[in-house]
Amino acid sequence: MRASSDREATTFSIEGLAASAEIRVDRWGVAHIRAASQDDAFMVQGFNAGRDRLWQLDLWRKRGLGLLAGDFGPGYLAQDRAARLFLYRGDMDAEWAAYGHPRTRAIVEAFVRGLNAFVSLTRDRPDLLPPEFAAMGTCPALWTAEDVVRIRSHALVRNVASEVARARVLARSDLAADALRKRLSPPHEIVIPEGLEPERFPDDLLTLFCLVTAPVTFDPARLAAARAEAWEWCDVDAFGTVGRAGGRPLAASAEGGEGSNNWAVSGSRTQSRRPILASDPHRAYQLPSLRYLVHLTAPGLDVIGAGEPALPGISIGHNGTAAFSLTIAPIDQEDLFVYETHPEDPNLYRYAEGWTAMERVAERIPVRGDGDEEIVLAFTRHGPVICENVAGRQAFAVRTVWSEPGSAAYLGSLAYLGATSATAFGEALRHWSAPSTNQVYADAGGSIAWFMAGKAPVRPNWDGLLPVPGDGRYEWAGFHDPSVLPRAVDPECGFVFSANEMNLPEDYPAQERRLGFEWHEPWRARRIRSVLDADAVHTLDGSRRLQGDVFSEPAFRLARLVSEIPDPGVVQVRAAIDVLSGFDGHLHADSAAACLVELLWTHHLRPALLHALAPDPTTAALLQPGDIETLLDALEQARPPLDESARRALLGRTLAAAWRDCERRFGTDPAGWTWGAFHHGLFAHPLASIGPECRSVGPLPAGGSSASVMHADYRPHDGRLTTGASLRMVVDVGDWDASVFVNGPGQSGHPASRHYDDLAASWAKGGTVPLLYSRQAVDAATETVITLLPVTETPST
Repeated sequence: MRASSDREATTFSIEGLAASAEIRVDRWGVAHIRAASQDDAFMVQGFNAGRDRLWQLDLWRKRGLGLLAGDFGPGYLAQDRAARLFLYRGDMDAEWAAYGHPRTRAIVEAFVRGLNAFVSLTRDRPDLLPPEFAAMGTCPALWTAEDVVRIRSHALVRNVASEVARARVLARSDLAADALRKRLSPPHEIVIPEGLEPERFPDDLLTLFCLVTAPVTFDPARLAAARAEAWEWCDVDAFGTVGRAGGRPLAASAEGGEGSNNWAVSGSRTQSRRPILASDPHRAYQLPSLRYLVHLTAPGLDVIGAGEPALPGISIGHNGTAAFSLTIAPIDQEDLFVYETHPEDPNLYRYAEGWTAMERVAERIPVRGDGDEEIVLAFTRHGPVICENVAGRQAFAVRTVWSEPGSAAYLGSLAYLGATSATAFGEALRHWSAPSTNQVYADAGGSIAWFMAGKAPVRPNWDGLLPVPGDGRYEWAGFHDPSVLPRAVDPECGFVFSANEMNLPEDYPAQERRLGFEWHEPWRARRIRSVLDADAVHTLDGSRRLQGDVFSEPAFRLARLVSEIPDPGVVQVRAAIDVLSGFDGHLHADSAAACLVELLWTHHLRPALLHALAPDPTTAALLQPGDIETLLDALEQARPPLDESARRALLGRTLAAAWRDCERRFGTDPAGWTWGAFHHGLFAHPLASIGPECRSVGPLPAGGSSASVMHADYRPHDGRLTTGASLRMVVDVGDWDASVFVNGPGQSGHPASRHYDDLAASWAKGGTVPLLYSRQAVDAATETVITLLPVTETPST
């Protein structure tokens, strides 16, 4: 019904609520929850998450628990089996106690009660269901609190894929060649484990491992797969799409495009004299967005910000005194162990002086329309077995922090929701496990801080960069005490920041502690530092502009190289040099130079340069797509095997090819070329091919690249963005109502909601909308009021 104030008003009675509560949805889709107790607030948060994101949540649960085949058929059995291998299987009392908040279990239980209340409501009110359920003929399931914490496969940990990629390079070449794939930082000399035989690794070693974190995709052929074809649906391409077996899953890169930026600027360097905190986490673009904003108000609790919709609380935002945000800190949190198995019994693996039996666990996976499938999962003392090569007498298992208590992604944020000092915030982070993060903090008292947080394994006798024998010679010796991880509180420079770069302090004992050697490339971090360092009177708008900054250092350096080429007398090369002459490195969506330089690099120069430096095609394929730092340095320095003559020839040849490429795509007149005509955002609904009600949002022209602060990684073949900041937030610490955000394409996952795509235009243009906090401001911006009553009370409407 519509109230006299023209606000939408709805009332529901739900089981388990102790007192009446209220959800106020503002004009930008943010739900402001007001409850009489914290338990009720978290319960209403679960109800509200179901109201806005039920299809996403149901898919999250079924993917994580290995229950997809029950809804979608045999084509999902292999993915279900993979997911079940990495569920938390340890002691649940230890699990609940590990998060640092004394009421973690009670909070999660309250959240799940609310979510289940909404799921139950849809059984009587099918009109409340998103259209995806009808399109697929499925129903949302009820949750348990254990579902929330046992699912680990939605987190980001590392670096098993890179270990295997490095081993494969080593089998054909040497570790020097591997630098073309991934540069190590700080510089480090890898020690090859004794007995490592990478040439014996089977081609399908990582097939199952890649399935663990693959998103759910809905290929019509996969949905129609018969039981006999079930296990063929196991290969994962570079963009996470599951396909039929036949190609080897890509696992060559140490880092994906996922990362993030954040910074906090002290009041000593801002116009307002108040701190400013900014956050834009970079994850794979999806619809709806990975993150969801909510405001929780109850006695002793008043927090607003973003979290993942399947979790209670928030992980990025503020509590009215302190603001906080996070990025990934690439601590190495997993290892691959290689076992020699017994010649007569592949269930036995060599350990120490004898043989140890794998633990085999039988489980049943329901399959839609076709009965259950019985599977057997294998585990060693180190963790789940991801590959068994019986003929080669090998087995491979992963040791990961996922198996440790307290490692459900981001749930550790509950411990810091009430922190009001840097000391208290740092203490709460002692319980943070996964993913490993750079946490940035600012408070109304003027303090700013940076903390690295996460479980960091102690490797006494190796560096974690290659697989190791599982015979007992290589074992974790627990985890580093959180106090030895780097941090900075109120630094002299007046700001802190992170962008997934190698940010260990110069005097940090990196070689001794071996936290990790595979960090993201430094471009975003360098740009953030240079902009903040030059801005002594920083403003909220300054942070917003920096989040949307499209400068690319690699593009700038490449254009400078091109401009120095002597005129070769080739028409296309001369024309390309003219377009790139004076290019300032900014990849604006309407720029012809940006279009040319990016297509030159991704489609022509980068692969040609990699081939020139690694002539063996099989080795070159293992190095794809190639480390930008290493390749750019080789190009600029013209070092062997790329001498000056070869460099000029390579640049000229690829420039001409890039020019012809642009003409073919955009026409012969470069005045009509734009980067945004190729480089675009598309929030693709996974069921877009099923029916018009499951619609995608876009395309939306976009600037930037993976090297710009406005991180915008893309698929080389069609320019569609893959990872970047769907969420951007800037917090004015102290003047909370001045804070802003954008969550593309919108807050809601329901295609019929006006908040499904209402933020898409702002997101595409680098814009933001208000993130309101005070009661007065929220009330003024409220468009929808949902009243929740305990079942003992009678609805008034």
